[in-house]
Amino acid sequence: MSENSTKAGRMTKALIFLVVIFFVGGLGGVYIDQRVLPFIRTNKYLSDIEFLKRSAENVTVINKTEQITIKEDDSINEVASQASNAVVNIISLSSEKDATANKNQKVSDQSGTGVVVTSDGVIVTHRSAIIEKNATYQTLLFNGDNHEAKLIGVDQFSDLAFLKIEASNLTAISLGDSADFRPGKKVVAIGNSSGEYQNRYAAGLLSNIAKTHNLGGKTVSLSEKLEGVFENDFNNQKEYIGGPVIGYSGDLVGIVGVNVVDGQNVYFQIPSNVLRDTLQRALNGGLENRPYFGAYYVPITKEYSIAHGLKRDRGALIYSPSGKQGLAIISSSPAEKSGLKINDIVLSVNDKAINLDNPFSNLINQYKKGDIIDLTVYRDEQEVKLSVQL
Repeated sequence: MSENSTKAGRMTKALIFLVVIFFVGGLGGVYIDQRVLPFIRTNKYLSDIEFLKRSAENVTVINKTEQITIKEDDSINEVASQASNAVVNIISLSSEKDATANKNQKVSDQSGTGVVVTSDGVIVTHRSAIIEKNATYQTLLFNGDNHEAKLIGVDQFSDLAFLKIEASNLTAISLGDSADFRPGKKVVAIGNSSGEYQNRYAAGLLSNIAKTHNLGGKTVSLSEKLEGVFENDFNNQKEYIGGPVIGYSGDLVGIVGVNVVDGQNVYFQIPSNVLRDTLQRALNGGLENRPYFGAYYVPITKEYSIAHGLKRDRGALIYSPSGKQGLAIISSSPAEKSGLKINDIVLSVNDKAINLDNPFSNLINQYKKGDIIDLTVYRDEQEVKLSVQL
């Protein structure tokens, strides 16, 4: 073998040796950097060594972010479709006697939204969505079918109106538990748009539970009217009066209503639990047995108590802005006969405390005409008992 061949072989072996050394050294360096040095840095006696500190600074962190798009419009359509089949258009036709022709003449009509609540044809709406007196009713179902309807009755406490059509196996909306809903919940309002297989929708939030809102339409509460409603942030709520507000489960949360307070329309939703109770009254013929008490009052909150220097922070303050007894207690009413006076604070009804969750009017309306109830009243810094026949 020549001298040149021997030198070439030695050079090749040297290069291979160096490559192996660098490869093994590189793997070792990675292992030391990723495994050994982090372990050493956890030792409190070694963590202060300068080159270990610098090695900790040369760390690159890679974050991977994925963007997920949720098509909420699709989910709203899906949620609303579950209840849409139960929404109906109610057409009120009002007529009166024509004295000269001795016949009935149509003088006005009104279209409003309602919702089927039983499979055999009971429909609920808000009283402002229909004409109550001297009227006949036609209903258009979601599929376009037309049925004549009869008015079962209007509940004076909740302002819910009930109608009945002769039909069976209808799609009825499912009633949710309104006690489970809190402000911030997403909800959908459904209104009839007068077209077959077509409704109008509005998505929003349950923005407030107005516990002191009374349907009496005055600045003070009335003992014969519901107290405590839902408020939402929908636009154009006028278009949805009488229609359902549903949660994302598809269950009914409330019925859209309106009343006039100080000349302004105030929109709200009557909670489903009120509807459930009132529906049973309507089915059992009990709408006419609502009790009558005859008093105006202010529901006492802690803020109101502090602001007006009251000795109690809950209850119902018998009150009139005029300060007159005759405007706080209706003449010849059960309230007057019981001896109740202006500025009395009613604390309980049959020992059930009055508070924001149990308003005075709502407790009264758990009873019926003719029932006798006992009131605990705070008067002149002492509690007295009054017995009242409704």
